[in-house]
Amino acid sequence: MYNPLTHSLVLRGMSALAMARAFLRYRNPRRRAIGAHHTAFYERVWREAATELGATFKSLGSGIVEIELDGVRTRAVENTSAIDDPVTITLLADKPLTYRILAQQSLPTPRHAVFSLKQINNAIAVLRDIARDCVVKPARGTGGGRGVTTGVRTPSQLARAAACAAVYGDHILIEEQIPGDNYRLLFLDGQLLDAFVRRHPTLVGDGHSTVAQLVRAANDDRSRHGAGKSQVLLTIDLDVRHTLARQNLSLRSIPAKDQSVTLKTVVNENLGADNTTATRLLCPAIVEQCATAVRTLGVRFAGVDVITTDPAAPLGSETGGVILEVNAPPNFYYHYNKSDARFPVARHVLRRLLIDNDPAAVPTWATATAAGALA
Repeated sequence: MYNPLTHSLVLRGMSALAMARAFLRYRNPRRRAIGAHHTAFYERVWREAATELGATFKSLGSGIVEIELDGVRTRAVENTSAIDDPVTITLLADKPLTYRILAQQSLPTPRHAVFSLKQINNAIAVLRDIARDCVVKPARGTGGGRGVTTGVRTPSQLARAAACAAVYGDHILIEEQIPGDNYRLLFLDGQLLDAFVRRHPTLVGDGHSTVAQLVRAANDDRSRHGAGKSQVLLTIDLDVRHTLARQNLSLRSIPAKDQSVTLKTVVNENLGADNTTATRLLCPAIVEQCATAVRTLGVRFAGVDVITTDPAAPLGSETGGVILEVNAPPNFYYHYNKSDARFPVARHVLRRLLIDNDPAAVPTWATATAAGALA
């Protein structure tokens, strides 16, 4: 059946409109201001780590810091340091390539396919073959949930989601949406340092405000508190609209007082307090599967994202759990701002860069906890 939304000219037009909206978001003064809070957060944690190790710290400007100890010097900018080489980081930014390498080790990943706007009919065939909710996102080079849409079931939804993803590159990924909770596991030289479970961004109704008004109020609150509350503002995008629709809501709906509303399925814009430590929930098999992933990919410092309905069982056929992404350099923010514990990521990275090149000396989450590293 012909669908005008899948015509190449219409798709390019929708993508151009999505690009204009993304540009306006980027130029939004509030978003730029919270970006400055984000930079200040990283400068603070690197400074704290340098002080704890007895190193000198210097801010060079533009978010770049220089740290030196006993004649050994390193530099960092936000979460990027010298711990991993640019080629490895580029490899991990290519999601289909990462999936292919992981599959060679029999590590579970979502069913997926790569396409372009010109190949939308191929993606429709994949959508019908999967026959359940799918995720559409840029195939390469993005993070932070940009251009990601969940809950895609129809060709029309696919067309709109593809147009949004195409803002960030010509190659688009469609993959099966895996049910379960999202876990981030942080590895340094093959050893698990910390892990947390990530909850979806949510709002609570007051009985008189629309969802759109609740979003604006939440962003006002995030702007006032800066990095102490959240690292980003909430973005009204296609994922918001799909997530609300699954709850029979829209941006114009007025939730009842104290009604909890899941705003997005993509978790990247949640609050620090929405995340809790999960190291003791994850079974050894999941930890080993993720450790195998980072070893296979040759990455020293990475955040591995896992989705599973049961963290006490291995990923794979029993639970349908998968490795969703391997991220380098990983975000530090949530490790410092979880609801129940603070893990000093920068200290461990800096120790590895300046003092200790022996992977066996880097503490795992268990030994770090015993030594009071979470205090």
